[in-house]
Amino acid sequence: MRDRHNMPGHRLVIVGGGFAGLACAESLKDSGAKITLIDRRNHHLFQPLLYQAATSTLPLSDIAWPLRQVFRTRRDVTTLLGEVAGVDAVARCVRLTDGATIAYDTLVLATGAQHAYFGNDEWAAHAHGLKTLEDATRIRAHILTAFEAAERAEDPAERQRLMTFVVVGGGPTGVEMAAAIAELARRVMQTEFRNVDTRDARVISLEAGPRILGAFPESLGRYAKRALERQGVEVRLGSAVTDCGPGHVTARGRMIRAKTAIWAAGVQASDAARWIGAASDRVGRVQLAADLTVPGCSEIFVIGDTATVTSVSGAPVPGTAPAAKQMGRHAALVIASRLQGGSAPAPFRYRHQGNFATIGRRAAIVDLGWIHLSGPLASWTWGICHIWFLIGTRSRIVVALNWLWSHLFGHKCARCWFPRGTEPGGGADKNLDCFKKSDRGSFDIRLG
Repeated sequence: MRDRHNMPGHRLVIVGGGFAGLACAESLKDSGAKITLIDRRNHHLFQPLLYQAATSTLPLSDIAWPLRQVFRTRRDVTTLLGEVAGVDAVARCVRLTDGATIAYDTLVLATGAQHAYFGNDEWAAHAHGLKTLEDATRIRAHILTAFEAAERAEDPAERQRLMTFVVVGGGPTGVEMAAAIAELARRVMQTEFRNVDTRDARVISLEAGPRILGAFPESLGRYAKRALERQGVEVRLGSAVTDCGPGHVTARGRMIRAKTAIWAAGVQASDAARWIGAASDRVGRVQLAADLTVPGCSEIFVIGDTATVTSVSGAPVPGTAPAAKQMGRHAALVIASRLQGGSAPAPFRYRHQGNFATIGRRAAIVDLGWIHLSGPLASWTWGICHIWFLIGTRSRIVVALNWLWSHLFGHKCARCWFPRGTEPGGGADKNLDCFKKSDRGSFDIRLG
């Protein structure tokens, strides 16, 4: 029987168009494989800047790209819009929720992670997570309409509740979100309202651990805490959330009356481990062999936030975009060597490329391992690195200009929304209709 890894027209299926899946597909150009990329959304999303879309700094169209546009010149790549229901590892096919099946010779699962509420899934209705464009649209509408409602509120207590924003989680997403909301209230909108002073808004950051940004060196975490507090953010450490309901969050026995709560406290891997019957860790990430394949199923790779991998130092590989891209490129290297009949590459080795977090306009922290940066220099470093990783020259130029404009004048370029279904607690995500490719090769987002 012929080796299926080395057959003409090798069928490679990649599930997930995030950083890991995209890096894998891009690295297999001219490999001879017939690549099918499946995603339940039609776009690749630059998640590290998603909080800026949620807080009006960037339009959604600057941080997302239609997958068909990304691979428009790759005749070897077919992109399909669909949601995976399961995998038949014996028959080697992927089952979609609409009943269709996609056969594969090699399968790459890069399906990412989702919000985790630690067994309290009912909290999701009251504390919005931030993983998708729909999430960003909903949070942005929620924040902006909270200020609009406060402008009309006559009861001071209700006005304060409307202008209280709770961010749960002190990791990079939570810190960046809290700083961005504080800047929006205290710097951007302070002259725009007549009945309220937006500088009176309360932004509360809740962290269950003893410090924020636990993945960073302690000195950088202390700097970030001071930077947040200078911007008016109330940082509460050792404050695990015990209840979250309509209009309130309870942590450490204290109830906070707040119209808006944003969840950035934890993630749960996708259902990939269940699809293939693989061993997983406590958050559902698949445990892998050194070449990123599933033990006992050498034709199935798992990469990105869906996988748990240990680096040569013994530390777990972080769930970051650079790590996901490295895993995608390594999986592609293994697949390419199989297709060419070459020897197997060395085991996957994670190369630390730095941890970054920004705290408003002029404050950021950068951990490159061999050097730690904070302050304006770190802020510039953060911006340059993020612009570099955007897709396409146009996106880099537009994002850089938007940041410059916001930095100089304090204006946010994306503070418009459609009221229908976007009131606080409403369903703004239902209005996210589609992407419409424009004549300029970019695209606009049309809201219902």
